[in-house]
Amino acid sequence: MTDVDFLRWVRGPIFDIATVILCAGIVVRLLEIFLMGRKADLAEPRGSQMAGGLGTMFRRTLPDAGTFKRSSLIIITGWIFHIGLFVIIFLFVPHILVFERVLGIGWPGLPSNIVDAVAAMTIITLIVVLIHRLRDPVLRLLSEFDDYLVWAVTILPVITGWLAFHRVGAPASTLIGIHILSVELLMVLFPFTKLSHAFTLWIARWYNGAIAGYRGVKS
Repeated sequence: MTDVDFLRWVRGPIFDIATVILCAGIVVRLLEIFLMGRKADLAEPRGSQMAGGLGTMFRRTLPDAGTFKRSSLIIITGWIFHIGLFVIIFLFVPHILVFERVLGIGWPGLPSNIVDAVAAMTIITLIVVLIHRLRDPVLRLLSEFDDYLVWAVTILPVITGWLAFHRVGAPASTLIGIHILSVELLMVLFPFTKLSHAFTLWIARWYNGAIAGYRGVKS
């Protein structure tokens, strides 16, 4: 298989398979959550589920002062690499073209040099996160294989994308193919690992906030 054949392979059938697994997996995860149902709340209503749910979804995005003081490194690095991933995925022009090809819609992107700098910062931040996890005795004790797998499949597309952008170590077609393949690995594992928190956390926040709001309690 030539470099060009490899690139066509990962851009064609493998991408289609990964997309189907991603979409089907997300649907299955959502069905698992919503089909579980919930017991009827017999408490007397003292507030609004809607206000409680929406309030909790947004309030818990920013940590309170006590939590920030105890876990400032985790919170700061978490914000940095999450924002970095958003910029890389949704504001890099070649990625926007992929979304446009798949979804039929596009939007303006950022200059490549800015995305490049954000990618480098994201890689550094994710490495800091791993070192902190390995050095902190509590985090190390609580960490499971899934935590390290999620870290690996998250940083791998960023590293391979950075290498492809700078054409380091191999022909451009090979580097791009490896980058796409790493993204497809992320897509396949996304619904079945802790990466799925990208959408399940909003459901959990809504659920907890709605219950608290119904009972007139701030969540």
